[in-house]
Formats: sequence, structure tokens, C-alpha cells
Amino acid sequence: MFFEILIAITLGIIAGVLTGITPGVHVNLVSVILLSASPFLLQYTSVLSLAVFIVSMAITHSYMDMIPSTFLGVPDPDTVMGVLPGHQLLMEGKGYEAVKLTVIGSYFSLLIGICIVPLLIIIIPLVYDFIAAAIGWFILLVVLFMIFKEKTIQKKLWAFLIFSFSGLLGIIVLDFPNLSQPLLPLLSGLFGVSGLLISLANNTVPPPQKISETIFVEPVITGQALFAAVTSGWLTSMLPGLGSAQGAIISSTIFRNLGNYGYMILVGGIDTVNFLLSLVTLYTIERARNGAVIVIQSLIEHITLSQITMIMCAALIVGSISVFLCLGTTRIFARIIEWIPYSFLCWSVISIVMSLVAYFSGLSGLVVLFVSTALGMIPVIVGVGRNHSMGCLLVPVMIFFLY
Repeated sequence: MFFEILIAITLGIIAGVLTGITPGVHVNLVSVILLSASPFLLQYTSVLSLAVFIVSMAITHSYMDMIPSTFLGVPDPDTVMGVLPGHQLLMEGKGYEAVKLTVIGSYFSLLIGICIVPLLIIIIPLVYDFIAAAIGWFILLVVLFMIFKEKTIQKKLWAFLIFSFSGLLGIIVLDFPNLSQPLLPLLSGLFGVSGLLISLANNTVPPPQKISETIFVEPVITGQALFAAVTSGWLTSMLPGLGSAQGAIISSTIFRNLGNYGYMILVGGIDTVNFLLSLVTLYTIERARNGAVIVIQSLIEHITLSQITMIMCAALIVGSISVFLCLGTTRIFARIIEWIPYSFLCWSVISIVMSLVAYFSGLSGLVVLFVSTALGMIPVIVGVGRNHSMGCLLVPVMIFFLY
């Protein structure tokens, strides 16, 4: 059994690296493929080994997926809010630092998350119903605060319009019939392709990237970012429709003084904790909140305490190894972006995104990509925060909880 689990961890790490650095390929997709192949695989291995593979892949992916988001501007549904400060740091020659900060957030949030698992096993069944009833109104307050913190009445109006139109687009796209992988064209347009086109229009060229071995972040900022990541990761792991991106918005609105460094720690931590604690939610109230965990639930109908303990041990091993894998891979990306002309890189990424959208989502997906790209350029043009485009996810979530 030991060597079987070790092989599952190794293969899961390899798969997580590949899904993390490849735009448009998500853990959920690989997990579903694994589920379809499980009748054959279970002839040679156990359900626990398959679950450990998925967990190892997902944890590794949560480290690696900030690399293409930062250097290529192609967001993952879980890291979309990290594109904005990550790109700012890239343009300051600090792309490596941006990813390194997310690694810090991921690893220390993972450690904290594992430490509080025994407490959450007791708390989650007690507070779930209360939090689920209040979360919709809480998100509404956060949205209003986001809009009203814009400085002028004109910008407040633009923020409201951008949030409303992106919310309407989100409702249409997420409910669109026969549209596979709807988040790929939606988020790639709003936060990826739109930003790349603006960079091309402004002839933006990233400066040489610095490889910093040490990064100073005030301990208070680090503590706040880790607290926000673990808390938000816990909430999003329990509540349907609420993901890492929405949790990042809520946390950054409450903790407004994090700065770019603190924010990157938050974004890195919340994605890892969200998946880890989704497993605790599965164990305590038997509800799965993301695709990979749903697959684990399908494989292990009733997860036991010994199984969840084994999975947590595997997550700790994988998280520790992923630190070095992610930093090493980031060094390679930091050099590549200096060797390849940035305009060529932008057009190449746009072409890859369009190809992925055409493959996964078809012609309807391309239409969504074009519309969301046009909408995603408006915040930059009118000078308001691009975070208002997150209405594409927040509005459907509010409707889910309030109605």
C-alpha cells in the first residue's frame, strides 16, 4: 500500500505541473477523465490511491497555475483575481516575486489548514446552515462597498455599469445551453485577452525580470493575508457557487491594506486551502463543492477518518515538494519572457486561447470570448478597477443564495 500511495503522489504531482502551466486545462477535466477510466484502473489499484492522485494533482496545480496567470495573463477560474496585481509586478520586473509570494501563501496556508482540520470537523456541521443563510447578503454588501469606494460619481456609475453588464453576461453564459467549459471563454476574455490587447495597443514591454532570493513583507501584512486566505478558503469550501476568486474579492475588501505583496499571498493561499478544506466538508457534511472533490466522492462513497488522515498527509508531502517545483519552473518562465519579444508572446497566447476556446467551447465559446474581451477592456479605458468585472461570477452567486 505504501508504494502504491507513493506512486499515486508522484503521478499526481506530474499531472498537476502539466495542468498548472497549461492554459485552459483544469484539474476537474483530468479528474472526470480519471473517473471514466476508474473501472479499468480499479482492477490494479485502490480507490484511496486514485483519490490521493487527484489530491496530489490539485494541490500541485494550486501552486503552478499562478505562473501562466502572471507571465502570460491567462487566468484560471481560481486565480483570476491574481492576474491584476501579478501583471503589475511583472511590469516592475518582479514576476518571479509575484509567483514566489503565492507559493508562500499556498504553503503556509496549507500548514495552517491541516492544523485546524480537527477543529473544523467539529465546527462545520454546527455553523453551515447559519453561514449559508447569510452569505448572499454579505456578498451584496461587499459589492456595494467595491462600487462606492471609487473616487468620483462618474467612476461609481461606470463601476456599477461594468459590474451589472458583466453580471448579466455571467448569467447568460453560465446558463447557455450546450456550452462546454463556459468559464474558459468568459474569464479569458474579461481578464486575459483584454489585458493582452491593451498591452499591445500601449506597446507595453516587461522589463528584465529580477530573481529575488529574499522578499520582505511586513509580518502584519503576511499574518493578515494568511488569516484571510484560510478563513476565505474555509468559507468557499463549504458553500456552493462560491469559489476562490469570489473569496479573494471578499477578503481583499475587508483587508484593504494588503498591497500587491499581501494580495499575492492571499490569492496563493486561498486556492490551496479551498481545495484542502473541501475534503473536510466532504467528510463532515458529505457535500462536494468542486469538480475534483465530486469525483473523489464518486470513488469513495463515505470517506472515513483514516482515509481523510492519509489524504492530509499526502497533501502535506505534495505541498512541500511543489514549493521547489513551482519556484524552479518560475525561473524558467522569467527567462523565457526576456528571450521572446513580448508582442509575439501576446499574439501567441491570444492564438492559443482562441484555439482552446474553439476546441472546448466551440463557436458559441468564441462569441463569448469576443464579447467578454470587449467588456474587459472598458474598465481600463474609463479608469476604474477591473475587479468590477467579477460581477460575472458574483451576480450568479448572489442570485443563488438570495433566491
